[in-house]
Amino acid sequence: MEESQDINRRSFMSIATWAIGALISAAFAIPGVAYIIGPALRGREAQEWIRLGSTSKVELNVPTLFKARIQRKTGWIVNEEELAVYVRTDNGRDFVAMSNICTHLGCRVRWISDQDHFFCPCHNAVFDTEGNVASGPPPRALDRFEVKAEDGQLYVLGG
Repeated sequence: MEESQDINRRSFMSIATWAIGALISAAFAIPGVAYIIGPALRGREAQEWIRLGSTSKVELNVPTLFKARIQRKTGWIVNEEELAVYVRTDNGRDFVAMSNICTHLGCRVRWISDQDHFFCPCHNAVFDTEGNVASGPPPRALDRFEVKAEDGQLYVLGG
């Protein structure tokens, strides 16, 4: 005996409706998932050299503050930030670049030329001309940047 299963009109319409709904859902879901997880799958972007300014602005043994505007991209969000760096030199050829952010709580430090040290106003922290902790609560010296001088211009590595 042969049994044949005929699909009636109601069953066919139900299957067709579900199939069309699945196609439409897939058409929206696949690009949506790619949009959300795409940035996480990309590799980390390489750091680039950021131009600070002329080497002639840096006086011997005096930290000089340079500021540069940079754009940082995190996933789909692009933020514009200001990078502030103190640069000093002993001989006019070799440069040292230090962050102006205190390693204790992230306050901005400033150079006090009368006393030859960096001062953080948040908790009276003091750093010497090399950025090492002289007194106060900071756990470590000021952060350093890799720096290079080319064609009379200073660059720090950041990204």
